[in-house]
Amino acid sequence: MHRTETANVLVIGTGAAGWRAAIAATQAGVQAHLLAKRAPLDAHTVLASGGINAALGTRDPEDSWEQHFADTVREGYFLGDPRTVEIMARESPAAVQELADWGCEFARTPDGELDQRFFGAHRWRRTCYAGDYTGRAIQGTVAAKGAELGIRVDEGQYVSRLLVADGTCFGALAFDLRTGERTVHLADAVILATGGHTRIWRRSSSRRDENYGDGMHLALDAGCRLMDMELVQFHPTGMVFPEEAAGTLVTEAVRGEGGRLTNALGEPFMERYDPVRLELSSRDRVALANYTEIAEGRGGPHGGVFLDISHRSRDYITEKLPRMYRQFIEWQMLDISREPMEVAPTAHYTMGGIVVDPETHATDIGGLYAAGECVGGLHGANRLGGNSLGEALIAGRRTGEAAAAFALEGEVFTRSRRAIDDGLADLDALTRPGPELARPLQRRLRDLMWEQCGVVRSEIGLREGIREVVALREAAANVDVRPGAEGWTDLAQALDLRAGLVAAEATLRCAIERRETRGAQIRADFPDLDPALQVNFYVDARMEPWSQLVPPVPPELREWTERPVELGAGGLLE
Repeated sequence: MHRTETANVLVIGTGAAGWRAAIAATQAGVQAHLLAKRAPLDAHTVLASGGINAALGTRDPEDSWEQHFADTVREGYFLGDPRTVEIMARESPAAVQELADWGCEFARTPDGELDQRFFGAHRWRRTCYAGDYTGRAIQGTVAAKGAELGIRVDEGQYVSRLLVADGTCFGALAFDLRTGERTVHLADAVILATGGHTRIWRRSSSRRDENYGDGMHLALDAGCRLMDMELVQFHPTGMVFPEEAAGTLVTEAVRGEGGRLTNALGEPFMERYDPVRLELSSRDRVALANYTEIAEGRGGPHGGVFLDISHRSRDYITEKLPRMYRQFIEWQMLDISREPMEVAPTAHYTMGGIVVDPETHATDIGGLYAAGECVGGLHGANRLGGNSLGEALIAGRRTGEAAAAFALEGEVFTRSRRAIDDGLADLDALTRPGPELARPLQRRLRDLMWEQCGVVRSEIGLREGIREVVALREAAANVDVRPGAEGWTDLAQALDLRAGLVAAEATLRCAIERRETRGAQIRADFPDLDPALQVNFYVDARMEPWSQLVPPVPPELREWTERPVELGAGGLLE
């Protein structure tokens, strides 16, 4: 048995991208309906701490959207789609101002302007912020705007399949995580805003039961392509203990506010890796620096390096970094105004993902759109901190507008009883006793990805990773799923495992093909950048990667990316 619900636009995911898409669709005159696994104010967006980028010129009037474009393209090693980057850089100022107009409590300068801080590898100060809880402030703002518009949200819903017929998506199948009740959601257009796949690594800044790559799996299963799955950002600074907190993000804002890195010998080491930008180098370089210090035996007692902000006053820290101050008190009883933090790289952000049109975020399947971290094309081989929140809001708005237009322009929308029955039968087949448990298999997947496809990779390890994924897939076919009084989390875990195995295989296979070191793809067996590999790698359900050249940078913007390296305000490199 199942219920049936209808909407013009169905949005799967309630992070900043999902909410902004639903708001745009509603403002365009259609009915939008949001599905959420977690509570609407507790999406992964709340973990984005440091800020959102926009070339406002508040602190540095010399800044411009063209410079923001150049920084993003160059630091992404020229793998980002130029049109996608241009849209983000051009439209970020308006997106940030819109949030401020909606009541987002950004930090302000003494004269009332939006304040801006440094983030790594940006030439100028262009990161607007709300302490070190910017994502939470933005999430609350867009959720409040959605509530004001009367947008319906169903939480505790797990989407197991997209409904597709004749190359067109007409909805999704979901079940309630508490009761198991199934709902067929019929829609004129569907938007995926489901986040990334970084939880499939042993140390991850993602929380439990999120970011297993379920949106990418849904899209691939529906007939879409994925791109650049090998390009996964390892944030330089995650917590290393206690075990239950390992990987939890230590925001880049700590370094933006003057935090210094040292090894166990007390040596400041960033001069060896980037002698000009030091701690404010790009994330890939700082992550590799931290990894190298640890791997070469200069790590601390818990296998990390040290990040010290204690030269700042406690009042300054509690004003600028209140969340970090509380986080270390709560987990370690450590006062960061007195002692350094021990940190190490953590899987943090999916830079590849679903292939979409830069303008509308339409996928390869009619009526199906995607926005946010589940999408590829913007960040290339290295994401600049602060770009993801802008991406979520800008892509969310454009996606919502495009999906609404698709819904309004259509006259006849395809529906398929067979597609619905197949989705229901799949859930039936998964719900049965078995000799395996999902949680231990998830742990094995996370361990193999950390060991074989972590910060530094090699062909031998990557191919071993694929063999282990194949073995895990066989075990996953016999997972025990017995829903009961505690809800249907068994089924959700089994589906997370299935999605994670698909995302892992796509990542491993693309990582094998990129036989070079470029940004976050660091190959011990191919330590140099290969100019011939300035390409994007794609994969579909066949799992046989192929490459395509990155579109060229428009002539009027090329000069910005080719300008000689100069120093910006505060002595930062471009």
